[in-house]
Amino acid sequence: MLEGKKIVLGVTGGIASYKACDLTSKLVQAGAEVKVMMTNSAQEFVQPLTFQALSRNPVYIDTFTEPNPERIAHIDIADWADACVIAPATANVLAKLAHGLADDMVTTTMLATTAPVFIAPAMNINMYNHPAVQNNMEKLQEFGYHFLDSTAGYLACGWVGKGRMAEPLDIVQALKTFFIEKDSFWSGKKVLITAGPTQEQLDPVRYFTNYSSGKMGYSIAETAVEKGADVTLVSGPTSLEPPIGVKLIKVHSAWEMLQATTEAFKTAEVTIKSAAVADYTPSITYAQKHKKKDDQWVVELEPTIDILKTLGSMKTDNQLLIGFAAESENIEHYAKAKLVKKNLDLIVANDISAEGAGFDGDTNIISIYDRLDGEQSYPLASKKQMAQHILTAIKDFAKEPHNE
Repeated sequence: MLEGKKIVLGVTGGIASYKACDLTSKLVQAGAEVKVMMTNSAQEFVQPLTFQALSRNPVYIDTFTEPNPERIAHIDIADWADACVIAPATANVLAKLAHGLADDMVTTTMLATTAPVFIAPAMNINMYNHPAVQNNMEKLQEFGYHFLDSTAGYLACGWVGKGRMAEPLDIVQALKTFFIEKDSFWSGKKVLITAGPTQEQLDPVRYFTNYSSGKMGYSIAETAVEKGADVTLVSGPTSLEPPIGVKLIKVHSAWEMLQATTEAFKTAEVTIKSAAVADYTPSITYAQKHKKKDDQWVVELEPTIDILKTLGSMKTDNQLLIGFAAESENIEHYAKAKLVKKNLDLIVANDISAEGAGFDGDTNIISIYDRLDGEQSYPLASKKQMAQHILTAIKDFAKEPHNE
């Protein structure tokens, strides 16, 4: 997706400049051609020679250095770019760009380019939260600049909070997603996806859960974003990083997932419920740790509210609802029964006992059934590939004459 893409990387004067070295390397490894420009302040942290070695291209540091008399350097590189990235972007450069100032190679080029510009802010948390900085970022967003939001964590100044530059891998992924040719069916479509397990608390140290890793749902969310969808991901506890571009809603219990999902469902055009929600929850939750005793401890469970069935009862003619059936026997029978009982449009079924199709693996084997008696089966493949199959099946189903 970045093969042959021309990326201009502007590096400004923050300690996160060292991350820009890694970013340059990763962009080159992804197949992009990278040209780096640096402010004077950036050169206080990293030498231009470092970026020259990593990018295999000359580094631009001075607006008035014109090696080719037939071209004006900052105009030439502005026209050359398929995309521009400023990483790290300091409060100073944000202010300059927001007010149209151009007093160095980076800001001059950014004013001259018509290519999309991605900005990865990096600064102290108090600087980040300052009204002037927030106002400048809002103004740049209005101009059409794309922001790669800062993350929270330990900052070089010793503070802990938001202000860390987005990780190089995340920036590369954001560029890949941007350059993917958007699917006209999915572009702008509001998609709701649930993923992962739920945790049903018994006491402060114990809970009931299942083996779901969330990998299938996260793969679907990532693929939907790549196709241009507006994705909300309601996720139970997982160890996965959320895909870039999704609106993430974190939940723990089945009740919390019910509340978040039913609210988001009101505006969703397509809902894909891949989460493995607990069927039962403890009847009694203990406020203190239940101490071990010599006798047995009998825990009573009561059924949770069926989220998928609830959504099926809410569904309108303009919404598509897709469920999952993770079974260990009579797969087709149970899946088709669930399809009808819960008022679904499609259901994705898999045999969790089959090798390569379990909860925590990176692969899956699935069959997809729809309410028009359509049926498709897919052999062992990665969950990312299965996500492609699932979204294609949804798109094809939506285009069936009975659904127009």
